[in-house]
Amino acid sequence: MLRLINLIFMKPYVTAENLNSKTQSWLQKIKPFNQHRITLNSHKSALLVIDMQQFFLDPKSPTFTIGGSAILPGLKRLIQSFRVAGRPVIYTTHVHHPGLIDAGIMDWWWEGMCLEGSEESRVHEEIAPLASDKVITKHRYSAFYNTDLETVLRVMKIEDLVVTGVLTNLCCESTARDAYFRDYRVFFLADGTATINERMHLASLLNISYGFGYVTTIEEIIEEL
Repeated sequence: MLRLINLIFMKPYVTAENLNSKTQSWLQKIKPFNQHRITLNSHKSALLVIDMQQFFLDPKSPTFTIGGSAILPGLKRLIQSFRVAGRPVIYTTHVHHPGLIDAGIMDWWWEGMCLEGSEESRVHEEIAPLASDKVITKHRYSAFYNTDLETVLRVMKIEDLVVTGVLTNLCCESTARDAYFRDYRVFFLADGTATINERMHLASLLNISYGFGYVTTIEEIIEEL
């Protein structure tokens, strides 16, 4: 089913070339709801890079996330800025056991599973984690669900969480909601998250700005580091 959905929306809703103008349009549309403006406390911040794996970024994959390519250059710059500032970059990878013993309903819901240890499970080479980076392995949308993310953030005394990656309306939004429930200040990047079509992306930006976090941009975060 997912392959058919992606074929329907194969025309990119955003590209690296028009990402800035699209972002300004999205921010304008959510402006009435994006009222909880907060400034990043860089000394207590962490960057979360969600599921930027080949499974979602390879055009040949049945789970290709068409907006993912557009956000890669900006994410690369943002990751480097966090490293220069000495702030943690935390990655997540969504994978399943080869025997699908952890897949559950997701095996029925989606076409194909990203298997642990496979080439497609790797984070895109342009933004690959360093050996010193924490990589969270997860089996469900939220990066908090049955993982050690909360423990890691607590030990590092993180209060501000910058959410990036794919898909905006699934793993990114689910993680942002769970972060808010745990009293983290959520910075959700309009130009640092991506999904398969513009309606879904904008809907998530509206949801987040209304009830879970501050929707902002890569440039604004870099300026505040």
